Amino acid sequence: MAMTRLGLGRQTFRLLKRSSLLLRIIAVVFAVLLFCEFLVYYLVIFWCNWPEVKTPAYDSEQETPEPVLRAMFLADTHLLGEVRGHWLDKLRREWQMERAFQTALWWLQPDVVFILGDVFDEGKWSSPQAWADDVERFQRMFRHPSHVQLKVVAGNHDIGFHYQMSTYRVKRFEKVFNSERLFSWKGINFVMVNSVALEGDGCGICSEAEAELTEISRKLNCSREEQPPSQCGDVQPLPASAPVLLQHYPLYRRSDADCSGEDAAPPEERTVLFKEKYDVLSREASQKLLWWLRPRLVLSGHTHSACEVLHAGGLLELSVPSFSWRNRNNPSFIMGSLTPADHALSKCYLPREDTVLIMYCGAAGLLVVLILVHVELLASPFHFGWNLLRKHKIM
Repeated sequence: MAMTRLGLGRQTFRLLKRSSLLLRIIAVVFAVLLFCEFLVYYLVIFWCNWPEVKTPAYDSEQETPEPVLRAMFLADTHLLGEVRGHWLDKLRREWQMERAFQTALWWLQPDVVFILGDVFDEGKWSSPQAWADDVERFQRMFRHPSHVQLKVVAGNHDIGFHYQMSTYRVKRFEKVFNSERLFSWKGINFVMVNSVALEGDGCGICSEAEAELTEISRKLNCSREEQPPSQCGDVQPLPASAPVLLQHYPLYRRSDADCSGEDAAPPEERTVLFKEKYDVLSREASQKLLWWLRPRLVLSGHTHSACEVLHAGGLLELSVPSFSWRNRNNPSFIMGSLTPADHALSKCYLPREDTVLIMYCGAAGLLVVLILVHVELLASPFHFGWNLLRKHKIM
């Protein structure tokens, strides 16, 4: 009878020991997943703050505070499609972007979000069904409250490079995103350009794009009172403010040789010369844009890396790095505080991929130690430390 009780006691002890190990493993796995896949975005984005823009305390005529528009700028999300996108890669990258975007919306509460092209990776060749599936996933990931506006410009992966671009693809994109070329809010003008169509070869889509830009130029000149009144009778009044130019391709520059910062292109890539009409806009198209629009600030994407460029006259252009961890180890986005007369910009970095992987590796190592201690192939760290302490006291 005693032997039976002893056997039952040992069996119960083993079961309790196994249950204790299982609970520890579950606790470690849950804690690591919760932190790496959810809490880490709050921890990192918590340190991002809107930059302060210098604004006059009161308007000279109306004695009212000058409004400040808070805008987020991100680029090159590259949602994977059915051809080149492995399901696990899609699941991972889309979860990362969704959590980062939703956390940023919750914490920063922007007024408007601009995505500077290449929303999709396979829009240039996707079938109608694949396009519909990609759009549905995008709308789920980048859902936003009704008071936050989302504006998107076209990129080469959305509608194809110039030789792939077609009226069907352009209209398909514009139907989803209701792309408008001129957008004004809180006294600030934004011009959103289909930079893929600025090839300058007289193609139908290119001619239409240039005609739209010349008309926008006329409206802006009328708002500045630089156009004869006879040519402005039918023009809806716009804020008398130099516009912010938003596009996918950067304005012409030779390379990224003058770019710096932790999210700039790798050193070995910075001296590689850019190809006009492929990596950057042509000199001619860039000069036309600057002449037509005379912007005060330019933001672009496409290169997947960050860069600050000063063009003639001190015009600042920011190349916004990719928002996808598939393209960068350290994605980020731009935060802008804008008024009709001034602006201030800052960068918000997202969790680094290698940091998250290190956390997972550390958790895996901890689980291995727990299992080895359980099967008594490794001494418990507590017992090992206790024995060292006892030996030290005896000596």
